[in-house]
Amino acid sequence: MFEKILEEKIKRCDRLHELMADPKVIGNASEYQAYAKELSALTPIVNAYKEYQKISSDISELGKVLSQDTHDKEFLVLAEEEKHKLEAVVKKLATEIEEMLLEKESGSDKDIILEIRAGTGGVEASLFAADLMRMYSKYAAKKGWKLELIDSSTSEKGGYKEVICSVSGKGVYGNMKFESGTHRVQRVPDTEASGRIHTSAATVAVLPEAEEVDIDIKPEDLRIDVFRAGGKGGQGVNRTDSAVRLTHLPSGMVVTCQDERSQLKNKAKAMRVLRARLFDLKQGEQNAKITKARRAQVGTGDRSEKIRTYNFPDRRITDHRIGLTVHNLEDVLEGELDEIIGALKEEERSLRLKAAV
Repeated sequence: MFEKILEEKIKRCDRLHELMADPKVIGNASEYQAYAKELSALTPIVNAYKEYQKISSDISELGKVLSQDTHDKEFLVLAEEEKHKLEAVVKKLATEIEEMLLEKESGSDKDIILEIRAGTGGVEASLFAADLMRMYSKYAAKKGWKLELIDSSTSEKGGYKEVICSVSGKGVYGNMKFESGTHRVQRVPDTEASGRIHTSAATVAVLPEAEEVDIDIKPEDLRIDVFRAGGKGGQGVNRTDSAVRLTHLPSGMVVTCQDERSQLKNKAKAMRVLRARLFDLKQGEQNAKITKARRAQVGTGDRSEKIRTYNFPDRRITDHRIGLTVHNLEDVLEGELDEIIGALKEEERSLRLKAAV
């Protein structure tokens, strides 16, 4: 199915080896690292495809042997058994190659910017946003990913009006991209004396981090303001103008960061968020040009779309995109998301394969 694409990837691997042997590239650390990263990502796919080609060739040779007239029945039985074994191996390899290729094409290896915002529901919505942040923090820890806080705005009850962080590690975007959308919670708030169930919501944005080559931000398109970081007082409050506000003039996007004590570090973090948001905007414009039948994704990823409901009275979570309901709400909120995300990944894989055909 993907032979033409895979042949191109073999050629690209060969070209990368040539480039990395070039003295000019070796002398440019950032360029060399970029090629090394690309080669590292391509190598498993290329190696698997070469193994697939070798085994397919062996099966073809065995087929020729079996088609020949021979009186050695024992040899024919052994050859037939070997052919069946190799066919099972090559079938498994084909599936693995498809999965690796689909993951690579969808940018699953990218790190992300995770943004969680309280929606309808007032204070209860901000508390739910904090629950989601805690859930993703625990999920990231279980996966061995690195999570860094970039900026946050808290509510009076300890929830989050907004929280932004970066998540980096192997396969982050491939797993987390399904979380974009509106998450709804149904539960009795602590502030509700009559015990009535309230419905609140929080929105989640999962933005793949963009490289400088993906999004070019011109210096003249930026306005940079610095100010003193806020806080609750004490030693943690900066006495210098270390907080940074970036305004992207063409789009009107504004990003602030005051998590670090260093102005340079805050600026670098804010730039990562801005670049990711602009990349997300660019992808959205590209997706709008693609017909619905060929989008091959679970849901739209639109943050206005209700994707999941967390029902506390029934200890139930329902993902509305695939109609999946699980009854382990406490475990999921402790970061046990693999069952839900695994089902979403399988559905996406099925849709992408149908689209490819």
